[in-house]
Amino acid sequence: MATTPGFLTNWPWTPLGSFKYVVLAPWVAHSLYSFVTRDERERDYTNFMIFPFLLFRFFHNQLWIGYSRYRTGRGKNRIVDKPIEFDQVDRESNWDDQIILSGVFFYAFNNALSIASRLPAWRTDGVLLMAFLHAGPVEFLYYCLHRALHHHYLYSRYHSHHHSSIVTEPITSVIHPFGEHMAYFALFAIPTLTTVLTRTASIIGVFGYITYIDLMNNMGHCNFELIPKWVFTFFPPLKYLMYTPSFHSLHHTQFRTNYSLFMPFYDYIYGTMDKSTDTLYQTSLERVDDSPDLVHLTHFTNPESVYFLRIGLSSWASMPQRHTWALWFMWPVTLWTMVLNCVYAQTFVLERNVLDKIKIQSWVIPKYKFQYLLKWQSQAINSMIEEAILEADSKGVKVLSLGLLNQSEELNKNGEAYIQKYPKMRVKLVDGSSLASAIVVNTIPKGTTEVLLRGKLTKVSISIACALSQKGIKVVTSSENDYEKLKLAAKSQSNFVLSKSLTQKVWLVGDELTKEEQKMAKKGTLFIPFSQIPPKKFRLHDCFYHYTPAMLAPPSLHNLHACENWLPRRAMSAARAGGVVHTLEGWNVHECGCDTEMIPVDDIDKVWRAALSHGFRPLPLQAHH
Repeated sequence: MATTPGFLTNWPWTPLGSFKYVVLAPWVAHSLYSFVTRDERERDYTNFMIFPFLLFRFFHNQLWIGYSRYRTGRGKNRIVDKPIEFDQVDRESNWDDQIILSGVFFYAFNNALSIASRLPAWRTDGVLLMAFLHAGPVEFLYYCLHRALHHHYLYSRYHSHHHSSIVTEPITSVIHPFGEHMAYFALFAIPTLTTVLTRTASIIGVFGYITYIDLMNNMGHCNFELIPKWVFTFFPPLKYLMYTPSFHSLHHTQFRTNYSLFMPFYDYIYGTMDKSTDTLYQTSLERVDDSPDLVHLTHFTNPESVYFLRIGLSSWASMPQRHTWALWFMWPVTLWTMVLNCVYAQTFVLERNVLDKIKIQSWVIPKYKFQYLLKWQSQAINSMIEEAILEADSKGVKVLSLGLLNQSEELNKNGEAYIQKYPKMRVKLVDGSSLASAIVVNTIPKGTTEVLLRGKLTKVSISIACALSQKGIKVVTSSENDYEKLKLAAKSQSNFVLSKSLTQKVWLVGDELTKEEQKMAKKGTLFIPFSQIPPKKFRLHDCFYHYTPAMLAPPSLHNLHACENWLPRRAMSAARAGGVVHTLEGWNVHECGCDTEMIPVDDIDKVWRAALSHGFRPLPLQAHH
């Protein structure tokens, strides 16, 4: 929102929320009906192509969003070293409003002007006229309008909304109040309407011009430089005809320079070219990939999880992963991404964060949860994890934390397989088991006298049970085998109880918790997972489900604007947070392995105190109902 919002700030369909697309529904329905019912010679292909073109614009913009976030995650050629936070993601979540508005205008003019319908596919004279009009009137009038928008009166009421984003993303380019967008549409209508009125317009010409605007807008608002030097060396005058991301980035950091739209020559003419433009361009191109201190290695969960990644749909990524009805309509794209992942099958950088003096990156192995459960996939997955570990070691990474099923006992003995194979590697492997145990132990409500342990027994659950036992809390299990394992791990008098009773109000649950078991829980039971992946929730109507072991990140951790799987904003899984604490503390040991003996209570308390001292905070109790 602008500093002091002015007239026509809000979009007309804002009250509709997610249903704003119904604005286009009558136009689209009429277009399809007319195309199907009319004779071949009477069909208006211009009208029919409007909706596919709008879909293409969505896809085109989304590609830029994903590519830009991937490149800035790596850090190569980055321009501005400032973070993006959730407030910017929320502010820019309506980037598709301008596509809806363009659709309304397209349909309106097509139906109102007979000369705007049934356009030919191509007209060379019309395309040349558009290029001339854009380079002349459009660029000049935009420069004048842009400088006017930086006057205090208009800036505070309109343009300050756009400049709230110091670090730009491709979609930042279209984040303006409704009234400001109307002014831009009037400008960009000059070439299109002129060719329509002179009967030189064409489908490719009109749609191609809008695509050119989208392309340049997206490219110019990336936070990395991607225009190579040889482009300007081969054709020097291009310097005045095409801007670069570093050129426009200076406008967002200096505000009073580099006002031009896509062609910088008006800034040269009127003396508003920033003197550091060329220097910033050179330094951005020469910037290499970041070398992180900490890497968190994770993987996809389900096929739809690709949309909730930081490089996916920005507004979805800023919310906990959930199933939505829109996913059913995206299955063709989902299937295509699965095929691409199988073909590409290479670990990639997902996110880059900074906390105090340490640099953090998240890397993703392009494998899904169901693949980790297939034995014939184990070798391929282990090879990818091993390659990531060796790459991290070669880059001087201090700590690598294994997230989700990358630390599976069945897959690699909780990471111990890599430690045994490469005993001299410098990078330390962390599974976050100590912090996960500490989180669960400290999540149990005060006054609890006994808990029920259900699900697959693991190193974490054994450690939790032993820690609770030492605190005087009874740990109940109905499995004789689990009971014997717990007694053996404790090696002393304990508070373990073998009982078929399910009356406990606090359940500690892990993998393999069944629907039938949940049905037997008393009303109001609190389920606290100790597993990496949460159980399916069958008692949401009368029971409580806590998050998987996780903590809220310190306020000083920057560039965190995407949720980690099903966790809320700024929450980090125990494995990821454990890696951060391990790095900050400088512990020069591995924290991995399939040792079924309990983690010493002293270690659990030690990592808990360390996490709190570095600003990590527990997640709220009973977060789900």
